[in-house]
Amino acid sequence: MTLGQLQTRSVSARPVHGTVIDIMDAAGPQVWYDMTIEVALSVMAAARAEHLVVCDEDARCVGLVTQAWLAAVQDSSGYTDRLRLGDITDNRGPFISPLATKDEAEDAMPYGQLGPVPVVDEHGSVLGVLTLSR
Repeated sequence: MTLGQLQTRSVSARPVHGTVIDIMDAAGPQVWYDMTIEVALSVMAAARAEHLVVCDEDARCVGLVTQAWLAAVQDSSGYTDRLRLGDITDNRGPFISPLATKDEAEDAMPYGQLGPVPVVDEHGSVLGVLTLSR
């Protein structure tokens, strides 16, 4: 497991126009997709993080999980203690290109999704996280 951080930017310093890379936040903790949900919740609590970026064995982003989503999965009827993050996140999109504009990123979002979205490069490496609000 690795923790990756990018430079955090102040909300007041964010430009109105430009690309997603100009307005994204640090990626936050990155964890492997074979981690169990219980361990992921513990990592999230210890890091005081609102989300975790989930990566495969090649360090490519396969998704992002929030505490609320993990708790909902844990409370579901299909839950077992062997369930891994990769079982619930494998290539779960959307992923945003760092070259996209904010408008393009908003258009790519599924209706109603306001949570964090991974910003990934052409190799699938996470560069940061974009949080959109409508």
